[in-house]
Amino acid sequence: MPMLFFTVATLTPVALIAAGALAGAPWVWLALVWMTALTATLDAVVRRVLPATQGDEFPAANALSVAIALSQLALMVLAVRALSGAWLGGWEKLALFLAAGLFFGQVGNANAHELIHRAQRWLRGLGIAAYVSVLFGHHASAHVLVHHVRAATRGDPNSARAGEGFWRFLPRAWAGSFREGLREESARRRRAGKPVLTHPYVVYLAGALATVAIAATISGWRGVLWLLALAGYAQLQILMADYVQHYGLTRALRDNGRPEPVAMRHSWNSGHPASSALMLNAPRHSDHHAHPMRPYPALTLPGDAPLLPYSLPVMAVIATIPPLWRRVMDPRVARLRDP
Repeated sequence: MPMLFFTVATLTPVALIAAGALAGAPWVWLALVWMTALTATLDAVVRRVLPATQGDEFPAANALSVAIALSQLALMVLAVRALSGAWLGGWEKLALFLAAGLFFGQVGNANAHELIHRAQRWLRGLGIAAYVSVLFGHHASAHVLVHHVRAATRGDPNSARAGEGFWRFLPRAWAGSFREGLREESARRRRAGKPVLTHPYVVYLAGALATVAIAATISGWRGVLWLLALAGYAQLQILMADYVQHYGLTRALRDNGRPEPVAMRHSWNSGHPASSALMLNAPRHSDHHAHPMRPYPALTLPGDAPLLPYSLPVMAVIATIPPLWRRVMDPRVARLRDP
């Protein structure tokens, strides 16, 4: 049953966004409502937490991830073409931009995040392609090699410090993750003696240039501008998820100077069912850090994991207003640090 929830939650907006890009209203408005008000309402109304699926193998989970990734690539082309065209009105374009951007930054990110943790090379490659489509390919390296190793420490660019506002965190996280991911990948390649041209960052940058070239071929300079706008909006949400899910949480240093192992208390979580289904259980972040290779249907919400007061998308909105964010979150961080 949970796979049905994931499928409906993630693929319905694909159909609505595609219809909106081609025909405008009412589909474009329905797509925006699905990605915002409807999900928030269901989170508030539906009290049952989406259960984990029992078992070790989830072929349907991989099939859905492939479908979402391919849909993301197609939607990016369709959205750029529609936003650059003349058949949609100004308000329809705004709704399409918001709905598509939310899909890329929330559903697309959660799905690509799943794929880059897969053991199969072709699935990891598809996850990389999804990140490259929003010009954020380096996240595939930085997330696995840096964030999962250094989460909740000063050495992780994507772990927000207590009292740090999102807009101060944003440039530090973007630049730091690019730099640290490059450093870790370069060190791995030196140890393996592999040629520079096969460096993952060469692939990411070449992919980004190819994506820009495709946008230019489709719709000229307008297509490039809309691609940059959509990619920037998606990247903003990806980094916002990092900000929310680790804000103020720190791992203690052991006697040897190394941080303690990552534990459930080092990530913020959300058990809201609709947004969890929409984001493939990404809000169950503690279990993901404890078991990075565990498929999303099996992720659980441990009883000792810190909980956000609202769903992840709502907390992301609050994070855009630093004084309000600190008022909501700093007392919770203090209680965890000094129970």
